[in-house]
Amino acid sequence: MKYLHTMVRVTDLDASLRFYRDALGLEVTRRHDAPAGRFTLVYLAAPGQPEAELELTHNWDPEAYSASRSFGHMAYAVDDIYAACERLMAHGVTISRPPRDGRMAFVRSPDGISVELLQASGALAPAEPWASMPNVGTW
Repeated sequence: MKYLHTMVRVTDLDASLRFYRDALGLEVTRRHDAPAGRFTLVYLAAPGQPEAELELTHNWDPEAYSASRSFGHMAYAVDDIYAACERLMAHGVTISRPPRDGRMAFVRSPDGISVELLQASGALAPAEPWASMPNVGTW
C-alpha cells in the first residue's frame, strides 16, 4: 500500500493557489482540466516531496461546501515557524493560532481547511509578536 494524496474541494481555485502555493509554499506538481466533467484538479506537494500530494478539486459549477468535523487538519513541518507565519501574514492570511510556544501554529485556507504548521527541529524560543498574540477564530 502507498499513500497517494489528500483531496479538498475548493470554491475559488485562484484564491486557493494563492494560499497553498504562494503563501504556504507548496509546489504545483500537475494540473488536469476536464471540460466535459466541468472540473479542474491541481496537485501540490511540499518542495522535494512529490510523493505526498494535496489535490485541489475545483468544480466549475458553484456549490456550497459545509465544514465537516470528521476532517481535522493537514499538517506541514517547517524549517522556521516564525518565518513561515510572517510569509503567510504578508499574503494576507490570518494566523488563527499563533506559534506562542515556538512550535505550533494554525491557519485556514480560503475554504476554511485547517492547516497546522509544526517547527521541524523542535520548538524555537518564544518570541514577539507571537508570544503575546491571541487566537483568532477557530483552528
